[in-house]
Amino acid sequence: MNQTTENLSVDKLLADLENHIQRHHYGASPKELYEPISYIMSLGGKRIRPLLALMAYSLYKDNYQDILSPAAAVEVFHNFTLMHDDIMDDAPLRRGQATVHEKWNANTAILSGDVMLVKAYDMLLDISSDKLPVALSLFNQTAAEVCEGQQHDMNFERMDHVTDVAYIDMIRQKTAVLLGFSLQLGGLLADATPQEVQKLYDFGVNIGIGFQLKDDLLDVYADKAKFGKQVGGDIIANKKTYLLIKAKELATGAQWEQLESWLAKKAFDKEEKVKAVTAIYDQLGIKALTEAKMHEYFQQGFEQLKSLKVPNSVNFEILLKLTEDLVNREK
Repeated sequence: MNQTTENLSVDKLLADLENHIQRHHYGASPKELYEPISYIMSLGGKRIRPLLALMAYSLYKDNYQDILSPAAAVEVFHNFTLMHDDIMDDAPLRRGQATVHEKWNANTAILSGDVMLVKAYDMLLDISSDKLPVALSLFNQTAAEVCEGQQHDMNFERMDHVTDVAYIDMIRQKTAVLLGFSLQLGGLLADATPQEVQKLYDFGVNIGIGFQLKDDLLDVYADKAKFGKQVGGDIIANKKTYLLIKAKELATGAQWEQLESWLAKKAFDKEEKVKAVTAIYDQLGIKALTEAKMHEYFQQGFEQLKSLKVPNSVNFEILLKLTEDLVNREK
């Protein structure tokens, strides 16, 4: 590999990425099909997935501008999944704005989501012909796993008993594999060795699992002023998070009866339920158990990242700090 000479500015990289996403032409007619795509892509977000692809590429090569389209394709695919997830969840808001199915209608959102997936493939076609078959195969595998994870998550809603192992595998598929693919894609396009590409993927998957466990924790234990949304939303919705799964596994006697009673209630005071279930979590030490599991995945991920042998040590430190900041976030 050639020694790189240019170091990243994350702000510049994000600005180039955002400019590329907003300038991309998805289609014009019929406008009802294409306007929802421009709309959801204009709502912003952290752009973590394409950012990770560009940063992984920049560990080995300078010219990240050459892969802006493939990196942006990952973000288009991600937003396609969000558009369809919002329909399934009947969610009224996305990033503080009306969801596509609310602003237009469900049928339009389904069809616009479908064409978003097609456009993601169009953007991946910017990959050189020697790497395209491998990249598409990896993308297809990832896309299927994301859908499998979403179906498992929906299945869990109807199941009384879900194991922590099954839950971890679900969030691996639904959330983590796309982070892994983003890093894997960047390494692949930068001519990293297969061993390095695999380490990048494994790093992303483990960090992604840790991120979801962190989200589970923040939903219950975040500082309300910093969190930006209702604390305890998962408890109110009986969502099978790692915390609830472990509580159902460990609760006995009066604790078990109280927990099952709250899960069965159809009418309840939201604050009272959050307070009562959180108290059960506290009695069972669920916060510490979840933190331990979360840190286990973060540690595995950072070990894989630090085992990389990259030519640009400065860009490596930037990627490491970015990830550490995400790990330590409070909202």
